[in-house]
Formats: sequence, C-alpha cells, structure tokens
Amino acid sequence: MKYSLALACALFFHAVTSPLTAAPPNVVIFLTDDQGWGDLSMNGNMNLSTPNIDSLATDGVSFDRFYVCPVCAPTRGEFLTGRYHPRGGVKGVSTGAERLDLDETTIADTFKEAGYATAAFGKWHNGTQYPYHPCARGFDEYYGMTSGHWGHYFSPILDHNGKIVRGNGYVINDLTDHAVEFIEENQSKPFFCYLPYNTPHSPFQVPDEDYKKFADANLEMKNRDPGKEELDKTRAALAMCENIDKNVGRILKKLEDLKLTENTIVVYFTDNGPNTWRWNGGMKGKKGATDEGGVRVPCLIRWPGQIPAGSKIPHIAGAIDLLPTLADLADIKYIGEKPLDGKSLKPLLMGDSNDWPERMIFSKWSNKVSVRTQTHRLDHTGKLYDMIVDPGQDQDISQRMPKLAKQLRQAVTDWKAEMAGETTKEHRPLTVGFVSAPETQLPARDGDSSGNVARSGRAPNCSFFTNWSSTEDRIWWDVDILESGTYEVFMMSTCSAKNVGATFELKIGDESLTATVTKAHDPPLRGAEADRANRGSESYVKDFKEWKLGQLKLTKKRGKLSLKAIEILGDAVVDIRMLIFRKLK
Repeated sequence: MKYSLALACALFFHAVTSPLTAAPPNVVIFLTDDQGWGDLSMNGNMNLSTPNIDSLATDGVSFDRFYVCPVCAPTRGEFLTGRYHPRGGVKGVSTGAERLDLDETTIADTFKEAGYATAAFGKWHNGTQYPYHPCARGFDEYYGMTSGHWGHYFSPILDHNGKIVRGNGYVINDLTDHAVEFIEENQSKPFFCYLPYNTPHSPFQVPDEDYKKFADANLEMKNRDPGKEELDKTRAALAMCENIDKNVGRILKKLEDLKLTENTIVVYFTDNGPNTWRWNGGMKGKKGATDEGGVRVPCLIRWPGQIPAGSKIPHIAGAIDLLPTLADLADIKYIGEKPLDGKSLKPLLMGDSNDWPERMIFSKWSNKVSVRTQTHRLDHTGKLYDMIVDPGQDQDISQRMPKLAKQLRQAVTDWKAEMAGETTKEHRPLTVGFVSAPETQLPARDGDSSGNVARSGRAPNCSFFTNWSSTEDRIWWDVDILESGTYEVFMMSTCSAKNVGATFELKIGDESLTATVTKAHDPPLRGAEADRANRGSESYVKDFKEWKLGQLKLTKKRGKLSLKAIEILGDAVVDIRMLIFRKLK
C-alpha cells in the first residue's frame, strides 16, 4: 500500500559530514511513566516549562509521530526486546502478567555482550523474581522498584541488585543520584544507563519546591473535554514533570562536566499517554486507550556531531525501533535469535529518508487493537480516521474509503492471529531459588487469597494482605522451586499488640514450618500526608518489619506455597507485605 508523506516534503535534512566517533558511544535512556505528548513545553504546553528535555530536541532530533503501548509494562517489554509485547509474554501490569519471557533477548543483553557497563535505575515492571529480575536480564546494576504502581514516593522500600533497601528522599531525585554515580564510575569505558522514572504516575506526590509553582496556578490550557479534567491532579502531574526535567538536567550537566556529551547518545521517551484528562494537543484518548492520545508520545534523540540538530522526523516510529536503532548507531550486533518487529531508524536520524518504506504500527491493550499508518488510524472498533486532516479522530471515513478500511481491518486480523500464535498460553509460576539470586521476594502483589483476607488497595502492585482473621483463611503463591536446599524464610509484616501470639504454618507439599508472632509492630499507614490530589488505585503503605520465620527445606518442584493460621489469639494474625527466601550455602 502507498501512503502520502506530504509532511516530509516540508523538511530538509542536512547531511552529516563529520565521521562517526571512534570510541563506542555511551547511551543514556530516559523513559517516564504516564507522561503524555502534551506534557512538554516544546510541544506547546504553556502550563509548564521543561527546558532540559526540550534541549534534546533543539540539539538533536524529535519524532513527530512516535508510538508506544497504552500502558506501561507492555511498552517496557517492547523497548527491551524490539518486539511486540505479546510475543514476549507481557499480558498485563501486575500479578506476574507483566513478566517478560525468559527466552527473549534484551537491549541490555546486547550492549553488555559488546562490553558496555549496564545499569537501570527506576521502574522495571517486567518481573521481580530471578531470572526475571533486571540483574538477570543484562543489567550489571539495578536500583528501583521492580513492580508497577508504588504507594509512596519519599524514602520508599526499593530493590538494589535483588535485595530490599530503603530509598533516600524523593524517589526521582534518588534514582538520579544513583545514575550520576554510575556515570562517574564508568566514565572511562562505554556505558548503557537506563532511567525508567516512575512519575508522573500516581500517587500524585512531589517535593514542595517543585509543587509551589502549581499549588494555586491558573492553568490556561485544558483538555479537549474540560469537564473531565481534575485540576488538582493536573497541577500535581505538571509539577512532577518539572521535577523530571530538573533531574534530566542533572544528568546532562554531569555528561558535560565529564566531557562525555559529544560521545553520548541520549534518548527521551514516555511509556503511554497521560494518566489524567489534561491538555494533550487535542488528541483523542489517554492512558489505556489505543487511540492516538493513548499511544502517541514524545521521542527525542541527541548525539552531538553525529545526528543533525533541530530536525523533526515525520515518519511513524515506535518503541519497538529503539533496540535496533541504538545497536546500529553504536555499531554493535544484536545478539538475539528471534526476528525483530522494530527497524533501525538510523537512516532517518542521519537525514536519509529516500528509500524509507511505508509501514504500519499496531497498538494493543486487552482485546483492543488499532493500527497506524503514516496517514491514517483504524481504531479498535474498525473506524477509520485521516490523521492528517482529522488528528482528533472526530470523523469516521471508513464509508468514504472502504478499500483502505478493509485492508487495514485485514491487517489487524492477520496481526492478531500472528500474535496469538506466539503468545505464552500456559500459566507461569513464580520462581524461587534461582542459583545466582541473592534472595527471592514473593510480594503480596503476586499472591492470592481466600476467605476474609483482602488486599489493602485495588491495584495489587504495592498492596499488602490484611484481615487475615480466620483459621479457614488462606494466602498462597504458585511457585516453582528451582533448586533444592535449605532456605531461611523471612516475612515483612506488621502486627498489633493484641494479636501477638498468633501461630501460623507455611507449607508446600509435605514441607512446612510453623511460626509464632512474638512481638508487636504496628506502624500507621503512610502516604496520604504527601498526596497533592486523590490518588489512583495505589494502596497506602506501612513501615513493614522483616522478621525471620525459620528454616525450610525445599525440594525442586512446582506447587502452592500457602499460609494458614493455626491459632489466633486476637482478631487477626498479621498484615503481610512480602515473603523473602534466602538459600543457605
């Protein structure tokens, strides 16, 4: 099929005359969470100012039509693999559905094989238990949250190379601190630094110094349907975006101070459309939608002296393209054996679009699939829109262009069939005892329950189990014990004084241990004091205490690891955030 590239005719790319750098280029990638296309001042939003992010477009290239998934974990899977997320088994955003299949090769695997120091600082969201953990997927260092939604952004519980640690201050500032340290430590060799920031995802929390500008701000630019907009959430989200910009500036300054700017490729993009109804250039939809507003995001790439500065690329592109593009720019070989869905954007970046072929990019969430060509979008209901003359998707033209509508509907049907043929169908248990893992974390997020037991919040990701109040109640995890041996078992939990003395059993098959609660630890819920607006579905949190349950001999097998109460002296047993297994040598 042939589609017009009229917009391309208005652009002129200057040829790059300088030779490619002899030393392998460093790579820094920013991926933000729930930040829409409209959440940058460079795209016309006068409600905020993002000069550091905007500078990447001024000094590099911006993609005018760049597409990701409607929600976060699938976008991360596509960026990591260069393949559509159903191929890699990413089916959801929690309870294990967010995990990336173990036979997928990641961008970090490829750069590590080429001799790069690799690190990720932020929201991983593609698996917690080894070997799904980032330290088993090509990253030498990891610091952040492996889960999705998080309940508190000030000194939260985080993961550092597979172990639970306490964060230091506001989470984005803290993640940036670690990235700066990594860059300093690896300045004399090539490095790959991935910064998947977890804001402006709710809860809407941001330091006072970033929020004060927006506390009572009269926002001039509103969503296309202003009646849907919640201004307190918009103000908080924009403050969080300015905090991101400040931290992007810290990284750019560090590169400049170390004289690494000229030999560092910097990429900035976001994982889906905005998480609230706010200004987004008049596009239809937001996070969760397969319409333009849910999947079109900014993407900026800077490499001084190599990529022409100030260019805007009109060709459609997506997260699936970043792995082949960065490998091509760095002149390293992709080490995976599976075919990529993405393609190298290097010709476009270097100003050579003469032989660039027409293509389609598919967007999927749940059972909804839409497809984007250079000029049109077919939505998940089969309606067709001319995105050049109708960027807001207001007029269905499928009756006026029946041939094109039919072609695109067939393309969606064929794509769905191809993805269904590759999607993992069997349930994947949680892995325990991977040989190189420092510990195995089994958070409440990944468990299940029956009886009176409830989650502390609607979204599982940062939740804990509460109301364990009957000997008939059960809490369990479907696990696969990878290595036989003796494990020390710990629990992160809280217990009120009146419930001290409760006894419970942890069991899998014929192997079990019994523990009794001997001390009270009953801290209050935290998080509400820092909220700038009503939070989404994230649970509030508590300062859970880790205590040792005992030792448990486990044999290599798959089964249900379950908790049940033997005796309850008060009105409940404990509130549980996580079980932790550490294998004894």
